Amino acid sequence: MQKPVKALLAVTLSLLVTASVVSCAPERDPFPASSTPAAAPAESPSPTPTPTFDKTAQSIDDPNSYWVIVNKLRPLNPADFTAPDLVDVPVPYVYAPKLRAEASAAVVQMFADFTAETGLQMQSQSAYRSYSAQVSTYNNWVSQLGQEGADLTSARPGHSEHQTGLAIDISALPAACSLDQCFADTPQGQWLAANAWKYGFVLRYPDGYTAITGYEFEPWHYRYVGLDLAKEYHDTGATTLEEFFGLPAAPTYAG
Repeated sequence: MQKPVKALLAVTLSLLVTASVVSCAPERDPFPASSTPAAAPAESPSPTPTPTFDKTAQSIDDPNSYWVIVNKLRPLNPADFTAPDLVDVPVPYVYAPKLRAEASAAVVQMFADFTAETGLQMQSQSAYRSYSAQVSTYNNWVSQLGQEGADLTSARPGHSEHQTGLAIDISALPAACSLDQCFADTPQGQWLAANAWKYGFVLRYPDGYTAITGYEFEPWHYRYVGLDLAKEYHDTGATTLEEFFGLPAAPTYAG
């Protein structure tokens, strides 16, 4: 009976050793690294396109438009155009000013902010002028300077920005350098040059651009074009409306 028992013990011992060896064997990864699918790269968000300023959003030909361009080559049509929605502008003045309603509201805010920031004051020298009023104004300059000199200072009737109801001449209060290039060096002139665009205005006849605008430097003459255009004009560093809109220079009248 001993042999069968010994044989049985030997088989049992062999099975135990085999099981121990198997259990100690390193566990294999059922998914080797080389076969694991790579995660798809995250897509970069598409950049939001910067809106392009639309220079055709308003007409530069229609005298009713806030963007109308009037110069020595671009008369108002009709020549005796009367600006719509004219209102009195409730600011200090030399000659009682009228402007189109939107431009008037912008002037009132601009004057108020200037005074709040500086403690100083500005006044309107002149604003809207009708065709007939421009006849008198232009003829007065001709009598003083001759036609050639007058054409550098005053627009011929039908070619004046003042007739659009969107232009204003501004002076200091008390008066200093009124309608003179030294106005640029006054606190009022310096503040306007830096801030008028925030209210929808552009300096229409800048220094050194007579060959384009047709007029000498007028640091007192501001033209309302609206907030959107004024901001684009400022942000792009534009200097004249002619260049901004790609129009020909207008140093002299066509005839």
